[in-house]
Amino acid sequence: MENWIGIVIWIVAGGLVGLAMTAVFRRPKATAGHTAIIMILGAFAAVVGGMLGVGIFSFHDPVALSMGGMAGAAFLAILFTFLYRWGSRSLI
Repeated sequence: MENWIGIVIWIVAGGLVGLAMTAVFRRPKATAGHTAIIMILGAFAAVVGGMLGVGIFSFHDPVALSMGGMAGAAFLAILFTFLYRWGSRSLI
């Protein structure tokens, strides 16, 4: 049960990172629904990053709420949402 709670925390944290990136990199002509896309991208990246973090840093005891899992989730969510906002700058 602890791993499921950790994965839900990764998803929520990724969504919050997406909201933060939307607030930090505000575009004047943003398309409607853009915030939802960034939140979903952040949640997806957080789950992938959390799994990679658990696999790399705590392979002997894979628990989702470990420091490696949380750091990996935060890092990849920030990276993916930043790259998306940076890449979509030229499209708008």
